[in-house]
Amino acid sequence: MPVAARTETESETETETHCPYCALQCGMTVDSGARVRPRRFPTNAGGLCQKGWTAGELVGHPERLVTPLVDGSPASWDRALGLVAGRLARLRAEHGPDSVAVFGGGGLTNEKAYLLGKFARVALGTSLVDYNGRFCMSSAAAAGTRAFGLDRGLPFPVTDLDEAEVVVLVGANVAETMPPFVSHLSEARQVVIDPRETATARQAVAAGGLHLRPAPGTDLALALGMLHVAVSEGLADAVYLDRRSVGFEEAWRVAASWWPERVERVTGVAAADQRSVVRMLAGARRRYLLTARGAEQHAHGVDTVTAWINLALALGMPGTPGSGFGTLTGQGNGQGGREHGQKADQLPGYRRIDDPAARAHVAGVWGVPASSLPGPGCGAVELLGSLGRPGGPRALLVFGSNPVVSAPDAAAVRSRLAALDLLVVADPFVSETARMADVVLPVTQWAEEEGTVTNLEGRVLRRRRALPPPPGVRTDLEVLSALGAALEAPSAFPSEPEAVFEELRAASAGGPADYSGISYARLDAGEALYWPCPSAEHPGTPRLFLDRFAHPDGRARFIPVEHVGPAERTDPEFPLWATTGRVLAHYQSGTQTRRVAELASVEPESFVEVHPDTARLAGLGDGARARVVSRRGAARAVVRCAPGLRADTVFLPFHFAGEQAANLVTNPAPDPVSGMPEFKACAVRLEPE
Repeated sequence: MPVAARTETESETETETHCPYCALQCGMTVDSGARVRPRRFPTNAGGLCQKGWTAGELVGHPERLVTPLVDGSPASWDRALGLVAGRLARLRAEHGPDSVAVFGGGGLTNEKAYLLGKFARVALGTSLVDYNGRFCMSSAAAAGTRAFGLDRGLPFPVTDLDEAEVVVLVGANVAETMPPFVSHLSEARQVVIDPRETATARQAVAAGGLHLRPAPGTDLALALGMLHVAVSEGLADAVYLDRRSVGFEEAWRVAASWWPERVERVTGVAAADQRSVVRMLAGARRRYLLTARGAEQHAHGVDTVTAWINLALALGMPGTPGSGFGTLTGQGNGQGGREHGQKADQLPGYRRIDDPAARAHVAGVWGVPASSLPGPGCGAVELLGSLGRPGGPRALLVFGSNPVVSAPDAAAVRSRLAALDLLVVADPFVSETARMADVVLPVTQWAEEEGTVTNLEGRVLRRRRALPPPPGVRTDLEVLSALGAALEAPSAFPSEPEAVFEELRAASAGGPADYSGISYARLDAGEALYWPCPSAEHPGTPRLFLDRFAHPDGRARFIPVEHVGPAERTDPEFPLWATTGRVLAHYQSGTQTRRVAELASVEPESFVEVHPDTARLAGLGDGARARVVSRRGAARAVVRCAPGLRADTVFLPFHFAGEQAANLVTNPAPDPVSGMPEFKACAVRLEPE
């Protein structure tokens, strides 16, 4: 298989850019030898985590793909693209536009995400486009939209946390997932809500904070109990409720029956701790409540995030200077990636695809009739489950994602991919999904491309090319442009990033995520621009909701929600809860980090974290090899005894592939609003390998 070769140079030239990993988007410089150094930037203040420090090792990696592959063999670009375009055209002619589907990623630049969504809807005419962000931020996005009228992960700069007195982290392990973020919490008393004793929980307790350990799938009940405390103890902000919200009484009618002692029986969290946390929040002037995947990746994740929003609203936090509610976006462009057309139900600018005015505006920018745009498609879980079935998609194009590892019920996903007539993957490496592909297209990495990304604060950042890609490698934009031309699409598909961004600006104008006032020139001049930014004279909006929320009446919405628990239950055959997550050394499906020697040496294989008593009951000890078995499949892992873990819970990292893939056991049951699958609570048993 052809791989990249790169000549080292000692040039001192350095390019300012941003880390390719999480949504903190730490500032760094990259020289022409692919050496990385941190630089001072508000999100990281000159720090980098281990992943960021080693990111340069991926550039020129010996496993780098530099030639297209057709049926596993090297091929020319002309042959590969001609084959793809010809087979796509034939499938569409014989079976209709929805015979082809597109799957994107939250790590793609804004330009790539935008052009991919446009390509799906204009060049292919398919409604079946979604992305791996459905597995990441969809529940938080839906909850924020219905409560505040707008979804932006953090509606304030991350540096606002520097002066916080209290920060509550729900299902967030920032010490491992985004380590430089921890520096913003140094002055705050922290409360960590997580079934595991994570690195974040240990740091919080060591600094005088609290760690609450609810049973998996019970966070919503815990939030209801805390809302009960806020109201029953007279800690709710009556003036704020009257002036800035609607619907409180309906939400309170549900929470009224969730007194703390009842919540303790359901969650395992002491009633006294519930009261302590609410009193801490109510007694502080500068306080923040932040949720992440632990609260969101459930079959009722939207309602769970909503319950925490209700608590924050009752205490008068959102839209109040020095306080707030936010959600911690995970992927590098998790915010921008969901704003510009990769989601099944959205058009660029965070417009709804079923809104006639939105369709007319975007169609006008694209130069096509609004009636030609397809309607909303389905979310990622449903899309992947329909592949190769009668009436379902017969071809799939994958950009920036590895669903064989990252999707729930991975064995079922693998079988659906195998049933396709055509699978095309664009990736710098031969990922587990690419190994199954009919055609693999080698594309650029972060340090080899221009573009923009939007970090967890809603700040638009410039990604700058530090060095040229290896010969034979193309950008994703060039791939989409070539395919658009081959398919004789009725709109242009520019391949230059700035030209794409200019089109994105026009398409987003007037939408909730309005980028029309943001330009490469302003970003290159050093302006800090947060969307919405509706004109070239506008300074951007670093802090949302200070005067009004984004609903027409300017008020936030309380939404009544009830606890129902996980989509499946434990029983004598599957007596334990399995939950999944990230670890410090790895990122997402591991396609990048498992190829970095330093990171792979830290965590070379999967493990299952188990309470020592639980391990003994299963006949296992520390270091033993075990199978974690669910109703869907089994994953192999090394036992790691963890006295701080709940005895009814085990933890698996999701970065590993093959028989070690955590998603062999996870439950694809989707949230009815967001389509988020239930990664965080599935019934399992442990057994010796």
